[in-house]
Amino acid sequence: MQIVPLAPSCGVEITGVQLADAAGATLDDVREAVYAHGVAVLRGQELSPQEHIAFAQRWGGIDINNYFPLTDEHPEIAVVRKRENQQTNIGGGWHTDHSYDQVPAMGSILVARVLPPSGGDTLYAHMGAVYDSLSDDLKREIAGLEAFHTADHIYAADGAYAQTDIGSELRGQGMTTGASHPVVIRHPATGRRLLYVNPAFTVSIVGRSRADSRPLLDRLYAAAMDPAHQCRIDWEPGSVAIWDNRTTWHYAMNDYQGHAREMHRITLSGEALAA
Repeated sequence: MQIVPLAPSCGVEITGVQLADAAGATLDDVREAVYAHGVAVLRGQELSPQEHIAFAQRWGGIDINNYFPLTDEHPEIAVVRKRENQQTNIGGGWHTDHSYDQVPAMGSILVARVLPPSGGDTLYAHMGAVYDSLSDDLKREIAGLEAFHTADHIYAADGAYAQTDIGSELRGQGMTTGASHPVVIRHPATGRRLLYVNPAFTVSIVGRSRADSRPLLDRLYAAAMDPAHQCRIDWEPGSVAIWDNRTTWHYAMNDYQGHAREMHRITLSGEALAA
């Protein structure tokens, strides 16, 4: 197994591994790479839906996504799809999946199934590198704070997606979400401090109004959007990405109008977050 950085602060490409067969020490090495670097991409993979599910089960538990349409035969897999006649994509902004859950998902295993001729890359940002880059004064300011996360403004029946051409494909639109987490968490495996707020789902600092929370959150978001902390995955047939939601943000580019893109995603179960 070989590991090559995608960028100085975020992401790696792993070669010499077939995920359909990965187990034991090999799986441990892949897991450690994802925990440390935030995201790993593996090329030339041949994963059937059954092998996709089996690999995720060897990794750990699987969370069923309540919003994205699921395949009838394989409910563990969420279909992240944009049809060729649609303008809106899923995940087209910086976010961390499931931060609105009391126990957020650990991460995801995303398999490329249908790709546009060009475009549709995914950007990732490493929240450990972001935290390290903050000034000492800002680190002191956010120490001990918690933030409130919710998806209601995105997925509700009158939310952001409902107003677009993908709204009719979403499920679970009557659900209510919300959870509070430390603004700075420690990774349960590496112990590294990570910034844990994101523009999509973090709406306020606990104990402050949304309006009063904006200046601080915007400062943190600006730091996290620095390209120095980011990497980019360009998709090709046979590509699989595995990422850690505690460690990264991600952003699905929507620059392939008139073409379809379909990805199959399994969400990996996480654990309660702690400062």
